[in-house]
Amino acid sequence: MAITDAVIQYRRFLKRRNCSANTVKNYMHTLRQFVLWVNIPIEHVKGRKILGYIDHLRARRLQPKTINCHLDSIRGFYNYLIDEEDLKMDNPVKRNYNLRLPRPLPRYLRDEDVPRLFDQIKNYRDRAIFMLMLRCGLRLEETANLTLRAIDLRRAQLFIYEGKGGKDRVVYLSDDALKALSTYLKNRSSSRVRKVFLVEKGNYKGRPLSLRGIQKRMEYYARKAKLKVSCHQLRHTMATQLLNADADLVIIQDLLGHNQIRTTQRYCKVSNLKVQRDYHKAINKVVLRHGLKKGLDSADKNELLN
Repeated sequence: MAITDAVIQYRRFLKRRNCSANTVKNYMHTLRQFVLWVNIPIEHVKGRKILGYIDHLRARRLQPKTINCHLDSIRGFYNYLIDEEDLKMDNPVKRNYNLRLPRPLPRYLRDEDVPRLFDQIKNYRDRAIFMLMLRCGLRLEETANLTLRAIDLRRAQLFIYEGKGGKDRVVYLSDDALKALSTYLKNRSSSRVRKVFLVEKGNYKGRPLSLRGIQKRMEYYARKAKLKVSCHQLRHTMATQLLNADADLVIIQDLLGHNQIRTTQRYCKVSNLKVQRDYHKAINKVVLRHGLKKGLDSADKNELLN
């Protein structure tokens, strides 16, 4: 089978499945790297060759999560060849080849660090970008892809079209996020570009701001504030703050666009205030029922109940 034709057909297949442009781009990039390395007909690839490729990626010091993304892309390509092109072979990329990943808890900004960061952000565009991440929980790609038609200032809400997993959702603008976005839009240069956030200087002025462009702005402000913070941490911060404010977990799941509630539940492990409140509320009842009651007068009991 001609590898070039197979890759082209696979790309068309991904587009027919309504995969996002970014997903198609990443799949094609990782697939090209594999094809160049393997240097034999794709139908002759066996499991041992895949294991060798894993060693190659590890030697390049790629992160385990990145290596697994490579394996998922290659596995998907072989599934396509087997199911759609009737290639007679077993998929050489076994599920158990994926590397075991650590599951670190979500990292978020402490309450006192939020104003410390935003005090450094004076630019109208940048303040709007990072306020949407902090208050609406937007992902980096969702922020970069936000269009003018997705904004409803009158109802103080945004429509997120084709977020992660191709899902649509509605998020709501807090007063400070609404103010930041409105201020930026009033000062935004006139443009026929539908994307909201544009490059403001240089040769690319007026073009949509890229993912990397947004990341660089965050790195700049983080250095100024002397903080270690990423764009995604603002999303984590929103989730943690909502949980600490006793927002329902299902509501937070919906706002963040999580597929499964267990993804959202990870924030329970870092939501210290809520854990403390729930613990003290429960343990105080335990003390009243099963504790050393002789040492408690009526005032103590009332304090435990309140």
